[in-house]
Amino acid sequence: MSKSLVIVESPSKTKPIEKYLGSDYKVLSSKGHVRDLSTHGKYGLGVDLENDFRPDYITMKGKKSVIDELKREAKKCDHVYLATDPDREGEAISWHLQDVLGLKENDYDRVVFNEITKNTVVDAFNHVRKIDKNLVNSQETRRILDRIIGFRLSRLIQSKTDGSSAGRVQSVALKLIVDREREISAFNPEEYWTIEAIFPEFTAELFNYNHKDFKINNEIEANEVLDALSNAFEIESVDKKTRQKQSKPPYTTSTMQQDASSKLNFNAKKTMQIAQKLYEGIELEDDTVGLITYMRTDSIRLSNDFIASTYKFIEAKYGKEYIGHVKESKKTENVQDAHEGIRPTSINRTPESVKPFLSNDEFKLYRMIYYRALASLMKNATTINTTVILDNNNYQFKATGQIIDFDGYLKVYKDYEDTKDKILPPLEEYNSKILVSKEINKEQHFTQPPSRYTEAKLIKEMEELGIGRPSTYATTMDIIKKRGYANLVEKKFIPTDIGFEITDKLQEFFSHLINVEYTANMETDLDKIAEGNQDYIKVLREFYNEFEPSVKNAFDAMPKKEAEKTGEDCPECGSPLVIRKGKYGEFTACSNYPKCKYIKQEERQITEICDCPKCDGKIVEKKSKKGKVFYGCNNYPKCKEAYWDKPIGKKCPECGSMLTEKKNTIKCSSCDYKSDTE
Repeated sequence: MSKSLVIVESPSKTKPIEKYLGSDYKVLSSKGHVRDLSTHGKYGLGVDLENDFRPDYITMKGKKSVIDELKREAKKCDHVYLATDPDREGEAISWHLQDVLGLKENDYDRVVFNEITKNTVVDAFNHVRKIDKNLVNSQETRRILDRIIGFRLSRLIQSKTDGSSAGRVQSVALKLIVDREREISAFNPEEYWTIEAIFPEFTAELFNYNHKDFKINNEIEANEVLDALSNAFEIESVDKKTRQKQSKPPYTTSTMQQDASSKLNFNAKKTMQIAQKLYEGIELEDDTVGLITYMRTDSIRLSNDFIASTYKFIEAKYGKEYIGHVKESKKTENVQDAHEGIRPTSINRTPESVKPFLSNDEFKLYRMIYYRALASLMKNATTINTTVILDNNNYQFKATGQIIDFDGYLKVYKDYEDTKDKILPPLEEYNSKILVSKEINKEQHFTQPPSRYTEAKLIKEMEELGIGRPSTYATTMDIIKKRGYANLVEKKFIPTDIGFEITDKLQEFFSHLINVEYTANMETDLDKIAEGNQDYIKVLREFYNEFEPSVKNAFDAMPKKEAEKTGEDCPECGSPLVIRKGKYGEFTACSNYPKCKYIKQEERQITEICDCPKCDGKIVEKKSKKGKVFYGCNNYPKCKEAYWDKPIGKKCPECGSMLTEKKNTIKCSSCDYKSDTE
């Protein structure tokens, strides 16, 4: 009997899935997408604008051999299972594979699974279906939109500014950063003062006068209040209330990226790379297992099996009183509920039990995901909150305290939340209602402008506004940084001059299209296409009929930024030399380009590092073609001695090779020798 062929996206999935399915199945990888839009046709879009936006697909570079192998294996097998990722992108890859392999309706089945574990994978093969063309249409529409907007606007931006690209989501995210920076610049701080009474066991702050809101605007007013106060305070009331503190739901892509940024100091790109590996599979002692469910999701839903097993785990380890309830999403718009929230594939696979098989960063992320999912199914914590009101000559001061009465979910989640008790003395039991303060202090403050976006805050904002999808957040952050449109300074985005320039130009000509509302509405349309409730051709047509006239007008009306003159003339044609921006930074060239292609060779300052160990030359700092710093001999090409890490000019005590330095660690360039820097 012939084997069945199973095609997945990632090579790392092939071995565990083949092991789960047994000898009747052969598992191969497409290694991601196999086809993409060409650059043929009008504007190089790879889209036939005159024929209902028909896409022109071509085989991606390096994928011909992959397709040829899949074709050979498909012919040997009696059936093909397309098991790419369980989202729109994965559905589109399956459709492309069906097309390039020439699979007829009876030749294939579509298989989806949300986690790579034996039970889940085997069960998925008992619930096969055909390719969902609505999902494919949605992905294809998104790809065509991004291609049209990206190509047309990027060409415009390149011809008129110092920028290099623009995009449907990228440009809106950049606008958020720029708008926030302008809010900060326009902000006028306002002065205000606070007054605190210091007691031996706690501190109380002035908040009311005659039980009405009270604000101190300047030091004169603060001094007037101090003059009216004595050191004797009367206990007016002691109020105790029991409150419920609820855990958060399991992670979505967005909330995972936010917490990984704030709690683990991971950027969005790094988070997704680690999560991908945890999902695809980790080699444990006797098996390769996916540790988490699919990591591109905006759903918080959990499977009934996971809920049941987790309840059992909680009861056995912590007691029945710790079992909580299932969280339900309050958000309904732009949510794809095809798969679950991000959770461990087995609640019994604790972070501590798999720690020996994980890198430090993998362990940190898995631990955070694990305890978030576990906590989401545990009972609320109970706190006793105490509010004390003190009166001093009709001025009311407030002190608050909180103690944990029942730890609930905090039993497992206290490392990720501030759970310190703030204890007040039992003031209701005082024999005297009068308390005497040690001192009363005044302090000046100024209102603060809105804070700049961190990666976490920008992702949260994009999600709340409906901009982009879980799969695009990390890419968007990365593009904004790589294009030089904004820099991360102390983990906060600060737009560059180019970022301001591009945003302003796009808003001048495309404010009706490059904005939050339009982009969010487009996401809604894409969701409707996926559900079969919207005609994708209609969506594309309505968009293009509005977009293209705006682009043509911008090409005609947008002034081109003049290149800055250096004050020198070109030695070859006499035209002025100007400063231009290239892939690797600024350079000086002739203004008469392309007729004259003169480029001034700048004298570069050479930084000598140490003597070359192989010749009489010097090891100097250099840059690769891609702009990456490395260290090599100045006698190149006669001597090809080179290092990626900075050499320190000393020999390794174990093998005699050059020692190098990286991140406060001295290591050998040849052997495994390492030591900390002094």
